[in-house]
Amino acid sequence: MLEGKAIIGEIDMLKTMQQDALDLVSRALDFFDVTEATGIAYFIKKAFDRTYEPGWQCIVGTDFGSFVTHCYGCFI
Repeated sequence: MLEGKAIIGEIDMLKTMQQDALDLVSRALDFFDVTEATGIAYFIKKAFDRTYEPGWQCIVGTDFGSFVTHCYGCFI
């Protein structure tokens, strides 16, 4: 597992969902190399779709730009 601390810039999500997201990131990093951003994103997205209903988006990486809209309470 990659050791370290997540840095979260913006949050609009319940604490329980935040913790689920962080736990999923930790598990994804157990399964994938840190450079496999697509695999990590797919793993997290599918887990959130199963737990919290379909429609989630997940962006993973170090060099990207994005603009996304979100439902209230569903952004981390």
